[in-house]
Amino acid sequence: MSKQKIAYIGTGAMGKQHIYKLLEDGYNVQVYDKYPEAATTVIAKGAVWKDSPKEAAQGADLVITNLPLPHHVLENMLGETGAVEGMKPGATWMDFSTTDYHNTQHIADEAAKKELFSLESPVSNLSHMGVDFCNVSYYVSGDRKGYDLSKETLDAIGEISFFVSDTIGEAQTVKLLTNLLFYSQMLVLGETMMISKIYGIPLMWMWHYIRASQGNSVVTEQVTPFIFDGSYDYSCSLEITVKDTDLTVKLADELGVALPLGRIVEERYREAGEKYDLSCDNHVKVTKLIEDDNNLDLRLPDFTAPSPYGLDRSYVHSTERVKDKFGRIKPLPYQLTYDAPEPLQDEKLMDIAKSLTDFMAYINYLVLGEANALGKGMGLSDELLEDVIRWSVGTCWVSDNLDTYQPNPEIVEKIKSLDLGSKVKLPVISKMIEHLSR
Repeated sequence: MSKQKIAYIGTGAMGKQHIYKLLEDGYNVQVYDKYPEAATTVIAKGAVWKDSPKEAAQGADLVITNLPLPHHVLENMLGETGAVEGMKPGATWMDFSTTDYHNTQHIADEAAKKELFSLESPVSNLSHMGVDFCNVSYYVSGDRKGYDLSKETLDAIGEISFFVSDTIGEAQTVKLLTNLLFYSQMLVLGETMMISKIYGIPLMWMWHYIRASQGNSVVTEQVTPFIFDGSYDYSCSLEITVKDTDLTVKLADELGVALPLGRIVEERYREAGEKYDLSCDNHVKVTKLIEDDNNLDLRLPDFTAPSPYGLDRSYVHSTERVKDKFGRIKPLPYQLTYDAPEPLQDEKLMDIAKSLTDFMAYINYLVLGEANALGKGMGLSDELLEDVIRWSVGTCWVSDNLDTYQPNPEIVEKIKSLDLGSKVKLPVISKMIEHLSR
């Protein structure tokens, strides 16, 4: 089968990497972005600039949108110069955005009138910014024929894709439930690190200790460095994460899913969105809330995250990769497993550290349950949920080892007994403990 002609709308951080890879693989790519300067690098590599979504879509077999918010997708597809007007019958529209599925379904209904195929296909990094080296997964719902026509293109820019359903909305559910795992891990990590700092547990030691524990996750392993260097991760805006958590709660309401821990997570991200600059601040900035609450930062002097999205914007990912038993890869310096550091001499501090990692694991387990409830509410099978969570950025030690993990509800009372809140303000952990103690 000959390569599809591609229209790519949205040349941001993720879009650029996709376009680079498509060009390297010999695809013809026409591009449009609201901000022409965002497309200069892809044009230099061979992409063809077009002055509107409609012009970009003309002659294309596959139109991809990769945009921040639902109204951006709507405008670029159905606006006055929207892509649908330029698409030929039999072409496919694929949306990589994490968006409101009602919006996607509305666009799909209009596209069907022109004999177009429509697919929602949210993207998940399999390691931090895995899009940089095509280490991503796709969850796809919509017209199966459009997926079959476009799978070769997806394979060119990613590691794996899952056809979730012919019902638009179910792929977005998968993306939101996997994001929920990520966002909850982020908040608990920030407060765990603040406890460590105030109680005198060295932050670098604590990071190494968490990575070797059952509390480890993509967030603790690969996002912690962006807290330590104060960059808060340039790869994604705070606006995106606030939008995602809001969509997750709205979906839970629609499905009648309780989502108690997820609502605590959404509330905290909403607070960050109200306090900081949504469009200019980075997504890990949510952890600055706990820094502001306690009038302390979590910086490590002279530390720089091993990523081009940290303080060193010139950093280049290592070409050496490690692959785990599931086939997921990540670049060095990250490893498959980590050795625990030498124990702290202070037994009380060791008890705190051990209790915190046990608590992190237990929260990961409970939020995994809430994420699965969202998926089940949308009618997704247990097998599909296991696959998509395993291949998502929300993966963690607990979800990878459910067959051996032993949930420990007693850890809630143990954390309460440590009375950590007497020295540290802990808005998220305190609310979680309060809920779990009822």
